[in-house]
Parts: sequence; C-alpha cells; structure tokens
Amino acid sequence: MAKEQQDKRGSNRDRRRGRSLPTSSTPTTAWPAGLLAGLTIVVAGIVLLTHEDVLTAKALYFDDQQYLVQNYLVQNPSWASAGRFLGEVRAPSTVDGYYQPLAMISLMLDCAMGGRPDDLVPFHRTSLALHVANTVLIVVLLYLLIGSPWAAAMAGLLFGVHPMTVEPISWISERKTMLATFLALWSLVSYVRYARTGRRGWYGLALATLVLALMSKPTTTPLPLLMLLLDYWPLRRLSRRAVIEKIPFLAIAVAFAVITYISQKATAGTYNPNELSPMRAPLIVCHNIVFYPSKMFWPVNLSSYYPFPKPMDLSRPMVLAGVIGTGLLVPLLLVSLRWTRVLVAGWLFFFLAILPTMGIIGFTLVIASDRYAYLPAVGLLLVVAALLGWLWSGPMYSTRRTVRRLATLAAVLILCGLETGAARRYQLNWRDSETLLQYMLKLNPDSAALHNHLAYTLTLEGKDNEAIEQFADAIRLDPAFPDPHYSLGTLLANQQRLDEAIAHYTEALRLKPTYAEAHNNLGIALAMQGKSDEAIGRYTEALRLKPTYAEAHNNLALELVDRGNLDEAIGHYDQALRFNPAYAGAHANLAYALVRQGRLDEAARHFRIAIQINPGMAAAHKGLGAVLERQGHSSAAIREYQEALRLNPRDSGLRDRLDKTLVR
Repeated sequence: MAKEQQDKRGSNRDRRRGRSLPTSSTPTTAWPAGLLAGLTIVVAGIVLLTHEDVLTAKALYFDDQQYLVQNYLVQNPSWASAGRFLGEVRAPSTVDGYYQPLAMISLMLDCAMGGRPDDLVPFHRTSLALHVANTVLIVVLLYLLIGSPWAAAMAGLLFGVHPMTVEPISWISERKTMLATFLALWSLVSYVRYARTGRRGWYGLALATLVLALMSKPTTTPLPLLMLLLDYWPLRRLSRRAVIEKIPFLAIAVAFAVITYISQKATAGTYNPNELSPMRAPLIVCHNIVFYPSKMFWPVNLSSYYPFPKPMDLSRPMVLAGVIGTGLLVPLLLVSLRWTRVLVAGWLFFFLAILPTMGIIGFTLVIASDRYAYLPAVGLLLVVAALLGWLWSGPMYSTRRTVRRLATLAAVLILCGLETGAARRYQLNWRDSETLLQYMLKLNPDSAALHNHLAYTLTLEGKDNEAIEQFADAIRLDPAFPDPHYSLGTLLANQQRLDEAIAHYTEALRLKPTYAEAHNNLGIALAMQGKSDEAIGRYTEALRLKPTYAEAHNNLALELVDRGNLDEAIGHYDQALRFNPAYAGAHANLAYALVRQGRLDEAARHFRIAIQINPGMAAAHKGLGAVLERQGHSSAAIREYQEALRLNPRDSGLRDRLDKTLVR
C-alpha cells in the first residue's frame, strides 16, 4: 500500500511538472508483441541490405596485423589456442592491450570456418550478423523501456543504418566492439526483464552476460551504472534495494577494470593525459561531449582516425566549441528536469557508457573514434524513442494523431534513406587497405601514423619506392615516432641495404628503448653482417622485454647453433614452439639441431610438422630427405629431395646429392 501511495504521489508530481514524454509500459496483450516481431524483421532486413557490401571489403587496418595477420593463435584454431587466450590474463602474448579472450576466440572460430588474411568474408559475415542482432536487441530493449513497438523499431532502424556503424562492422579487430555490445545488450534486456518480473533467472542471466561482455571488451565496465540509470528512468525503481542488487555487478566490473589496467600497462602501456597538461583531460572530455553527437546528427567526413588537435587548447575551434557546448548543455539538462527525466537519463547513459574511452587514461593515438560510440548510442536512442513514442501517442481514431503518425514515419524513413546512402558510400572506402588509407589521409594529411600505415601497406603490395616516400613523410611529420623508423629499417634490410637499416633500427630504439621488435630485427641485420655477439645481445634484450617472443627465441637459437651450443639452442627452439606451435621455421631449425645431436627420429618428426604447416618449405623437404637417407629409406629420401628441388631448382648442391642417391 505504501508503494502504491508513493507511485501515485510520483505520478501526480509528474503531472504538475507538465510531463509530456511517455514513461515505460508493459504490454498486456499479444498484439503489441506480434507487431514488434513484424517490425523487427523489417528493420533487420533493411539493416542487412544496407551493410551487405561489407562482405566484399578487403581493407586491413592498424591492429588487424596483431589480431589476424600475425596472430598465430587466431590462425591456428584449437583448444590450446583458446586456452592461451583465456589463461593469459595479466599479459596477453599475441595482442598488445587488455584482456579480451572471447573476442580473440571469436576471430579464431572465423578462421576455423575458412577465414584468412586474404579471405575476410567469414569475419565480415560474423560481424554483420552481430550488427543485425545488436539492432534487434536495441529494438527489444527500447520496447521494454518505452512500451511503443513503432517508436522502438524506428529508433532501432536509425541506429542500424547509421554511417558511424560502418567502422566497427568493417574493421576486423573491432570484433571486440560488436561482440561486447551484443552481450551487453543481452545483459540490459535481461536486467529489465528482471526488474519487470522479479524472476531471479533473469537476474542471473544479466550477471552472466555482463561477465561475458567484459571478457570481450572491458569498455563495458559501466554496465552496472547504466542499470542504475534505467532504475532512475524509465523503470522508476531506484531505491536502496536497487543499489544493493547491483553490488555483484559492481564487484565484477571493478575486478575487470583492475585486470584491464594491469594487462594494458604490461603490453601496450598507458599514460595520464594530465601529465602533459593539467587541463588536457577536461578539454578532451568537453571536446568529445560535443564531437560525438555532432557526428551522429551530421555524419560527414567520417574516419577511423580522428587525431588529437594540436595544440590541445582553446585555440582549436573544435576544442573551443566543446567547452562552450558543454557549458550550455549542463544547465539545459538540469532545467529539463522540470518537465522530464528523459534528457538527463539518456545523456548520462551516453556519457557513462563512453567514459572508458574518453581519454581520462590515455591508451590510444586518437581523441575519438566512431566505434567508441557504438554501445553508448543507446543512451541517445532512448531519448529518440521517447520522443517518437510521444509523437506516436494520442487518442484513438483521431485525425490529428493519424497525420502526426504519418509525418513522423515519413520523417524517420527520409532520415534512414539519407543514412543508408551515406553508409553505403562510406563503405566503398573499405574495399581495400590502400583506398581506405588514402581516403583518411585526405581528411588528415598531416597524420604521421596514417602515412606510416600506408607505407606498410604499399610494402606488402611490392611498391617499395612509394612506401619509402610515405615513411619519409611520416618521419618528417613526427620525428619522435619510432614506428616508421622500424618499418623502413625492415624494408631496407629486405633490400640488403643493411647499414641504412641498422641506422633506422637504432633510431627507433633511441626513441623507444623498450621496442622488442626493433631489437630483434636489429639483431637479424647485425647477424647478416657477421656480428654475432652484437646480434645475440639484441635477441637477449628483445626476450627480456618480451619473453613470449617466439621469433627472437628462434633467432637466438640460430646463433647458438653456429657456436655449437646445441643444448641451449634446442631450449630456445622449444620455447619458440611453446609460444607458437605453428612456427614452421622453428620446427625445421630445431630438426637440423637435433640431426647434429644424432636424434634422427625426433628430427624427422619436426621436419614433417614443418612440411605439414608449410608444404612449400624447400629446406624442410631437403632436411627430411637427408634424415631418411641416413636411416636407410632411400626411396622416401629421393622423393623429398625431388620435392625440394622442385621448390628450389637453383640448389645445385642438392641436385648433386640427389644424383648420387639415385646412383646408389
């Protein structure tokens, strides 16, 4: 009875305030649910058709090298790979950054279904399916909160076809955003169902999906606070009990926040923006508070790379606009409480959801990104759905209501048409890596990171001269940026220009002494010049910085073999294969070391594994042939020699050996 009186007083107070936007309602008949199902199917179909071109996209961008191209665990699906992803909590070994095992396992499963760096269809197919599913879940969530099938469907459609969703769908490494959002939305839907019904099963599902969302991408840590916001509005159940209910959610979120900070700092590093300037973090927040809504409402010149304004102060127009906009927004939201809670609740939902990526703790080269707004957009959609619900409401059989509904529907469809066209045009830039980077460089021609990544892409395409020009531009634009020195050094080393390569590796290490890859590659260049002692020192330093670095273990072992330290070398080969069981080169090199110890059966096994992983490795066929010949299997040895010669016809020594074997 007391609760009924409290609800009645709240309702009377809202009427006195002139509330016009609707609160939530729970349907009591099957008809709204059936209508919702039909509308949801239509929305899902439109979203699918809007983004279907992603299936032909071939662009690889920034982190995709770590997440797919060079990630041996992802490319070799197995229970062992999944176990590594789940078990490496404090310091993931294959990706620089935070703990995200479910996202990595998801990419691994796509590889199991045929996905490869040169065939991205399985990855895009899964991401597109997740986006359609996320749109459906948003429609369901908004319906549960607002109670209007039409309003929920229209708001969900505006989200599903928005051009800002192109980036997380098309970017391979952003599977974490798609999967985490899917699980986070399930958590929110389950929580709302629990709040409506009181059934503990829904509470347990909300808690379980929160954990899974955090294991996909830890930027979902604000979920417990978002649930409290929904308790405030539109659920209207914010109380001491509601706060106590969130304690398990908050405890899990805090635990994952700690894990995220530890793993991020251990592998990629973090920084406090206030170390650069006391006002930097507040200015970043103000900038983004205005930047994201402006891109949502006017999605032009979208990019996957929005660099920090230089300088980061009020002399930059967007920073000044952010400060002014924030100064106007806060009092407007407070004044709006006189009429409705919708604006405050929706805006706080957006702000809290996007807070982990706001730059309070620095971990990225960009000030903002379209993908960061993917889940937080639900907060603004809540406001849109409430407004659409109000426009859709009215007395039955009213001409005014019918006209208003038709006008609302027409306006939404026009907006969706414009969004769809913009999304499909933006999607064309993702058709290949070079096109994407050239497009972004038109928007940000002074970005050293983009020039460096374009140069790397050109290197893969064999356009070395163009790549060198881009590396030079990157170095000119940011002399303190170590990556172009490292990448240019690798290109020069491949061209046998070792002195120049060593100079660039040395400069990269001067700028970043903890650059393990640069230490390793410098060691390779020194070894090619016959400077074995210096090379060993570089490999050792690379392993000190990154103990799971399989390539450095292999390279160090090669030098140790040349010195006759076979036992120590074999230990490093074993380490290389422990961290990368699919490392064909390490298998072959280990086999050669085992041959020198007379362990022929073990050597033959590793040669065969190397051939199974890489059938085109001539050295492995040659080595296996030699082992088989020593074991008395001449016919099998001849077959291996012949295959090695087919793969490497210029090996005159092997040809002589084959001839002698044939004579015998």
